[in-house]
Amino acid sequence: MSNTILEMRSITKTFPGVKALQDVNLSVERGEIHAICGENGAGKSTLMKVLSGVYPHGTYEGEIYFDGKVVQFSDIRASEDVGIVIIHQELALTPLLSIAENIFMGNEQSVRGFIDWNKTNAEAAKLLARVGLDENPATRIADIGVGKQQLVEIAKALSKRVKLLILDEPTSALNDDDSEHLLNLLRHLKEQGITSIMISHKLNEIAEIADSTTVIRDGLTIETLDMKRDEVTEDRIIRGMVGRDLEHRFPDHHTSSIGEEVLRIEDWTVHHPIQHERTVVDGANLTVHRGEIVGLAGLMGAGRTELAMSVFGRSYGSGISGRVFKDGKEIHLRTISDAISHGIAYATEDRKRYGLNLIEDIKRNISVASLRKISRRGWVNDNEETKVAEEYRASMNIKAPSVLALAGKLSGGNQQKVVLSKWIYADPDVLILDEPTRGIDVGAKFEIYTIINRLADAGKAVLFISSELPELLGVCDRIYAMSAGRITGVVPIESATQEILMQYMTKVKD
Repeated sequence: MSNTILEMRSITKTFPGVKALQDVNLSVERGEIHAICGENGAGKSTLMKVLSGVYPHGTYEGEIYFDGKVVQFSDIRASEDVGIVIIHQELALTPLLSIAENIFMGNEQSVRGFIDWNKTNAEAAKLLARVGLDENPATRIADIGVGKQQLVEIAKALSKRVKLLILDEPTSALNDDDSEHLLNLLRHLKEQGITSIMISHKLNEIAEIADSTTVIRDGLTIETLDMKRDEVTEDRIIRGMVGRDLEHRFPDHHTSSIGEEVLRIEDWTVHHPIQHERTVVDGANLTVHRGEIVGLAGLMGAGRTELAMSVFGRSYGSGISGRVFKDGKEIHLRTISDAISHGIAYATEDRKRYGLNLIEDIKRNISVASLRKISRRGWVNDNEETKVAEEYRASMNIKAPSVLALAGKLSGGNQQKVVLSKWIYADPDVLILDEPTRGIDVGAKFEIYTIINRLADAGKAVLFISSELPELLGVCDRIYAMSAGRITGVVPIESATQEILMQYMTKVKD
């Protein structure tokens, strides 16, 4: 039996106005962990959708060989029948059904046409044990976290006798512990002879786990690297991804333009929206000045997003108390409209769910927070709306055939640029950015950082929330740290290190 389990030869995939893949070749060895990396929009996910039958045979050019045979998949079920299973970045689980029901959905454990629930739960328990998930199979998906949901997806794949497991950005929404558990699971599956393909932007994870790495750029195969033999560094991978060296991961930012205080938050306390006795933000105090980029660091559950959303028109929480000052005057932000009218904008960490209308076009997503600017007597000026959107498409380098392209069809980096365009057009004085580079590649990150610097240079005050300490150190002028809902320290960038920030982020209440 050949040691090559998969070959994709000269794969070309075209969408209206866009050639997403052009003569792409991919070869994967049996039993290896093969990473695929590239910028957002490079064609990684498209290639995997071709492989798994999401884009069926006949909608692309080229050939696919699996286990030495030519395969032509008409849909996902056809690829699963031969042992190819894909887990998308957006998990395909039904939240109100149990873990066991999700694992065997479409593959029910039945006897004479009736589901055998004892067998279903027993087999599910075996699969959960294989992936290291200690949960009752009867537990609802809605009652477990994202990290555990990823493991349920893998258990579901194992139930289909998977030979080749494809994971699209599997750790993008996971904390460090869940990410490490998932990587260890992939190593364990490798020992069992299961081949994995992992799409990831996290180059440190690729370096840690991958046997081979294929780099795709602009729909083309650039190179495949042997991670054990070749001297592969993150800079080498980045050079292949973006076509140039990124000598500096972060653009230069000059702090000489920092001006007077714009935003002050005093003694801000927020309780959980349902568990009212639970405090999620406890007496927080912070300031942001004109032209300043202020970071907010914290571990998962520290209260960073809760603080940001509660300040932004009380869009999160209950029992909120404290004071907010804008340009030295106290303001009252009872609604999101109040926040916007006072020049405060919030770009959410969940751009797909809260930041964008995915079934609307770029044009409408950019204008939606500022319709008064392009309206007369209650009617939106369509020509003006298009003109504004085209200006932002050019200035923000949004890669799309036109401003009529649907937001849901864009890559993650381009979606983030649309979100930023929306709030920049609203012309706020304070811009709160919550994980603005989550799930996007290094090239797109650099562009986002450049945009943020441009905003600060124009006199905007920026509050930058991130889970990546190197990012905060590379972008910010000052960094606040949170732990268990409390601001535990503030560090000027000149003296900030990852070690100092982590001390504050793990500080327990005095």
